[in-house]
Amino acid sequence: MAPSPARHLAARRCFLKTTAVGCGMLAAGSPVAHTAIPSQKVRIGIVGGRFGCSFQWHEHPHCTVAAVTDLRPERRKRLQQVYRCDTAYDSMEIMLKQAVGDLDAVAIFTEAPNHVKHSVMALRAGKHVICAVPAAMNLEECQELIEAVEQTGKTFMMAETSYWQQPTISARKFHQAGEFGELYSVYSMYRHPGLESLWFENGKPTWRHGFPPMHYPTHCTAHLIGVTGERLTEVCCHGWGDGSRALSGNAYNNPYWNESAEFKTNRGHSFRVEIWWAGAHRGCERAEWYGDKMSFISATPYGQPATIVRSSRQRELDSGGFARAAAKTERYAQPQWWKTEMLPEPLRHPSGHEGSHTFITHEFISAIIEQRKPAVDVYEAVAYTAPGIVAHQSALKGGERLKIPSFDRK
Repeated sequence: MAPSPARHLAARRCFLKTTAVGCGMLAAGSPVAHTAIPSQKVRIGIVGGRFGCSFQWHEHPHCTVAAVTDLRPERRKRLQQVYRCDTAYDSMEIMLKQAVGDLDAVAIFTEAPNHVKHSVMALRAGKHVICAVPAAMNLEECQELIEAVEQTGKTFMMAETSYWQQPTISARKFHQAGEFGELYSVYSMYRHPGLESLWFENGKPTWRHGFPPMHYPTHCTAHLIGVTGERLTEVCCHGWGDGSRALSGNAYNNPYWNESAEFKTNRGHSFRVEIWWAGAHRGCERAEWYGDKMSFISATPYGQPATIVRSSRQRELDSGGFARAAAKTERYAQPQWWKTEMLPEPLRHPSGHEGSHTFITHEFISAIIEQRKPAVDVYEAVAYTAPGIVAHQSALKGGERLKIPSFDRK
């Protein structure tokens, strides 16, 4: 089960005192318990008044929302109301120019095709940056983003929710404690039927129209990379589309509603990812982790509870009368990690995407104050994002197995 408090504290010391490589398995982790930090406050500007309204910057004891901006007046007003902020700007460009001395960081929740453009703009303006997913739209943008972070020396974090889902936190703790044994395979699915309701606005296509499923991979890739720190090196992907007129004319020339990929990791393990926008299935963002000693199956949208499976020497007969190992199963009472000392007291409440938003808020602010890398820094962000970009290329090539380039610092 979960490691002891003493082991948690040791893991935290390892994380804070070493680089990602030096800490081994903890490279995929982050501080596991909230600790006191200086009485400094990070002054943040929020860009994007839709998804950007769903975080808790104003509740964090070491953060203040100093400015907000959105191109739409009604969304700017909403940002001001949520974050109780008097200062609003008509655009991000104006905010960065006029509030240059009033901001330490910028939170970017704009359209996916603008993520790299806006992140680089804020980094080069001398601001720390947190950005919504995905990190980039193509491999060239992945490199551009990394170079901007390296050149400016500023903190960059991707606001990936699946890293902080309650089951993912449990899986990370199991892995760090060695409970899985060898975690040889992970299966992750992001199923979101009905997204086409966001494809058009006032008769005009939005950036979401026809967006390739595998270009939005981070809700899945976090389930493996965010637990073990592995890198994805090869992929074979297949897409499904029905020739629907709804897909025609999209800016990405994407013919697929759904894409399913099989990845190979740098440790020779298997990782299956399904990102589906249509079909007869329930929406979910969930994963299953399979080890030789223990497996962990997160709750399903069809009523099956979270389950632990343990290897056993007991035997049973299959339907053909042949003997096989009889694994032991037990229901897992999923902890609500947001109720624990992992967060400061004001953030210990439910939040978006299975309790992940308060963790994202705290991780970014504390990383800045503690002058350390956040859990999902620029290299992790690109490691989550780039494999999906290559996977979509594989699907367009009929499932051809393709190599995934590494963007990690050599």
